[in-house]
Amino acid sequence: MRINPKPEAAVYGIDLGKKVFHLVALDAGGRPIQRAKFTRDTLLRFFASATAARVGMEACPGSQWLARKLIELGHDACIIPAKFVKPYVKSNKTDVVDAEAIAEAVTRPTMRFVQVRTPEQIDLQALHRIRDRLIRSRTALINQARAFCLEYGLAMRTGAGVFHIDIRRHLDCTENDLTDIMRAMLRDLLDDLDHLERRIAEISKAIEATAHTDEVARRLMTVPGIGPLGATALMAAAGNGLQFRKARDMAAWLGLVPAEHSTGGKQTLRGISKRGNGYVRRLLIHGARSCFLHLDREKHALGRWLRALEGRTHRNKAVVALANKITRIAWAILTRPGQLYLRSKGAAA
Repeated sequence: MRINPKPEAAVYGIDLGKKVFHLVALDAGGRPIQRAKFTRDTLLRFFASATAARVGMEACPGSQWLARKLIELGHDACIIPAKFVKPYVKSNKTDVVDAEAIAEAVTRPTMRFVQVRTPEQIDLQALHRIRDRLIRSRTALINQARAFCLEYGLAMRTGAGVFHIDIRRHLDCTENDLTDIMRAMLRDLLDDLDHLERRIAEISKAIEATAHTDEVARRLMTVPGIGPLGATALMAAAGNGLQFRKARDMAAWLGLVPAEHSTGGKQTLRGISKRGNGYVRRLLIHGARSCFLHLDREKHALGRWLRALEGRTHRNKAVVALANKITRIAWAILTRPGQLYLRSKGAAA
């Protein structure tokens, strides 16, 4: 059955599903005027005949695709983090109630939205996520092999690099207590490890190729502590950065600022919030740690600031503060076409 859109609808809220989508339409005064249920195909036909309006949906798998389709049809598609919709859910939870809560939340003037990503951003982010999963699998495999060897009194040094040396030494030694069955299983694990490392190398090469051919990534890599992985991860997650009003907003989005719990006029700052994209935050902190150890502080603008910071706080806190500063510099580069990091500005003479 075909459901025609209401011509006076100003806002739509959609509760997304795999096959079924629940929709609630609001008029300009915020009153519900239409409730409907659609399949994936009929939903797009409904919006193709609807007048242009704001359409809200929760951030979830599939929301980016639908938002792009709605934008192509002339609508203003907005993706909202699910935790920002929850306060608008009234009474019991149903799909229709959720859709109505989304429609109400999307009308708020201070609401924060997720940026609609391009297919190129989605592809790049998928590469990073596959690489991250493979690295976790590699770590799990190495730890499993270490545990098996410990059962036979064979300890190995920490680190993925020396693992290959130590385990092959144990396998080649005929005087230890390893049984023939365990030796065969460990060799199979090494074959699995070689396959994982080949896949990681292939994906890393693809990411680096993208970084060296993309103009924005090349500008981001002029910042100390940002390499091909960090640059492409920032591009995939943050896009052009224009969804943030200022650099601090992007640092807060990545969880690189203290959490705040202030009341009664008294400001209370807690530890680093660690909100947002943990993968990008981890890359930035690793880059900051490398920068902290190896940066030439006489030639870089960050040198004098970093030296003063190191003198008054713990090294780990200084590393996170440096990651925060790197993120702010990256925001300036993302939002200003042609902008490069000027490493000599403010450096010691």
